[in-house]
Amino acid sequence: MSEIEQQELGFPGTRRANLKLRRGIYLLPSSLTVANMLCGFYAVMATLKGGGTDLDNAAKAIGLAILFDSFDGFVARATGTSSEFGKQFDSLADMVSFGIAPAALAFTWGVRGIAETEFLEIRKLHQIGWWVALVFVICCAWRLARFNIQGMAPGSGSKYFVGLPCPAAAGLIAATVHAIITPIEDWRWSVVWMIVVIADAALMSSTVRYRSFKDIPMLARQKSFFVIVIGLLVWLIVAYSQVVLMIIATSFVVSGIVLHVFRTLRQNPASHSANP
Repeated sequence: MSEIEQQELGFPGTRRANLKLRRGIYLLPSSLTVANMLCGFYAVMATLKGGGTDLDNAAKAIGLAILFDSFDGFVARATGTSSEFGKQFDSLADMVSFGIAPAALAFTWGVRGIAETEFLEIRKLHQIGWWVALVFVICCAWRLARFNIQGMAPGSGSKYFVGLPCPAAAGLIAATVHAIITPIEDWRWSVVWMIVVIADAALMSSTVRYRSFKDIPMLARQKSFFVIVIGLLVWLIVAYSQVVLMIIATSFVVSGIVLHVFRTLRQNPASHSANP
């Protein structure tokens, strides 16, 4: 008797097997979310050690968390297993991996190791760095809560996010640490770094639109040129991760700002027209 006939007759063994299969499919996105959270937790623990190699490992862990976060949403949409529980669980994992972990990494790498200077009290600079890290965490929580309520940009379908996505904001910090590795010791560079982190946090809570790429039909048959480009990009990331990841992270963050400026100028043509 074939499997189809067994299903039609309602054999208990077949129904149990189908039930286990459905449960496995529903657990797959959550398993990827757990992997995302595990990477975030590892990044925090590695950051606490404070060494250059440990901080680089923390940055790599955040990068892996971004990968797992992308896959869990993709798998949930592809298998039709999206749920409210999965949505909230994913947000909690993102708070660990893209809020707390990069904030701790940003402070430890960019502020904690600066040398003494006669021009500025290091204690005060450390306090400022602590508040900068806290602002990053708050903006990440704000961004996640707003997305859970409002979703994508109104009227854009699934093409745009409102505000810089938390994984991209965390990716900028992780890519910078991975590219340079050696912690900052000059207070001037530390100030520059804190400005970058604050701007990164502000973009998360802003209304600047960023492309989501969710409208690209990844499951559809793609042209060979597209596959070659993806393969080349993967090879470049593996071979030259420090430079390539920094370029990708920076380009994505800047792209939203540039498009926002162009969109603003297009909507207000009279503001930049020449006077007669």
